Amino acid sequence: MTSPTPGAVHFDGVVKKYGTVTALKHLDLKLDPGQLVTLLGPSGCGKTTTLRLVAGLEMATEGKIWIGGEDVTHLSATYRKVSMVFQSYALFPHMTVRQNVAYGLTVKSVPKAEAHQKADHGLELVGLSGFGDRLPSELSGGQQQRVAVARAIVLEPEVLLLDEPLSNLDAKLRRHVREEIRLIQQRLGLTAVYVTHDQEEAMAVSDRIIVMKNAEIAQEGTPSDLYEAPKSEFIADFIGDANLAACEIKVVANGLASVQMDGLTYQVPAGCLSKGAAKMVLRPHHLHLHSPNQPGIKGEISYASYLGKEVQYTVESPLGDLFVISGVVDKPFAQGDSVTVRFDANQARLVAA
Repeated sequence: MTSPTPGAVHFDGVVKKYGTVTALKHLDLKLDPGQLVTLLGPSGCGKTTTLRLVAGLEMATEGKIWIGGEDVTHLSATYRKVSMVFQSYALFPHMTVRQNVAYGLTVKSVPKAEAHQKADHGLELVGLSGFGDRLPSELSGGQQQRVAVARAIVLEPEVLLLDEPLSNLDAKLRRHVREEIRLIQQRLGLTAVYVTHDQEEAMAVSDRIIVMKNAEIAQEGTPSDLYEAPKSEFIADFIGDANLAACEIKVVANGLASVQMDGLTYQVPAGCLSKGAAKMVLRPHHLHLHSPNQPGIKGEISYASYLGKEVQYTVESPLGDLFVISGVVDKPFAQGDSVTVRFDANQARLVAA
C-alpha cells in the first residue's frame, strides 16, 4: 500500500438547503493538504452537513466544491477520493477483521490476495498486527475503532473524514484513541476532516478548528488562537471554560483598553473593540485567590472541589459566580471563606457585549 496523496478541500460559496430550511449558509472554506481540521459546534450548526458534502453523501444547492484541485460538486461519493470513519464503526460482525478492512478494496475488484495484503498493512499502521483473523466481537471498542480507521486508509484517500469517531467510547479510552488517530494522520500525512461537538477533543487533535454556529463559520484558527483570542462571547464560552464579566471600556489607547469593572480599573488588550460596554473573558486558571484583605475583587467560596492535582472553586462575587481553578492544593480554601480574586490583566480578553 502506497502512502495516500493528501488533497486540499475548497468550498466556494456553498449553500445547502432542505426545502425551506437552510442547513449551510454560503460557506467559503479552504483546507490545506496534510492538515487535520476539525469542524466543531453545537448540534444543528452545520458541521455534519459540511462533512457529508465533502463525502458526496449530500449535494450542494449552490456553490462549488473542489478536492485535490478537481471540481467534485456534482460527483457522487463513489467517485470521490475520500474515505469516512463512522460514529458506529459499521463493521460486519460475520467477517474477520482482515475481511472488514479489505472490504472496500474487494468492492473495487482488487484481487483477494492483494486486498488482504493491503489490509494486513493497514492493520499494522493502526497497531493491530496479528488481529486479522479475529471477529469484531473479540475486540475492545478502541480496537474496533482502529479497524474502522484501517478500513478507511487502505483505500488511499485524498481526504479522510471522521464523523464523531470517539462518541461511543468511555472518557479514558477516548483520550487514548484520539492520540492514536492523530499519530496515524500525521505519520501518513493525510488530509483529515474531523467532526465533533467536544471542544477538548477538537483542541487535542487539530491543526486548525472551524467553529460553526447557525449554519455558518463563527471563527476559525489554531486551538491556541481560539482559546487565547476569542472574537465573540459565543467562542469564549464554547472553547474551554470561561468567566464572562460585564465591564465598561472607558478609553482605548496604544492597543490597550482602560476597563472599569466593579469599581476597579484594568489595562486590558483592546483587540478590535472601542469605547463602550463589553464582556471580559477570564479563564479559570488565570484567576488567583488571596486573603480578603488584599486589593481585588471580593468574594466568598460557595463551593470547593479537591481533585488531587488542583482545587476547583465557585466564588460568589459582585461580578456573579466565578469559576476558579487553583494548583495550590496543600492549603485550600474552604466553603464559606472570604477571599479576594486577582488576575493578570494581560491574560484577560475582551469581547463585544
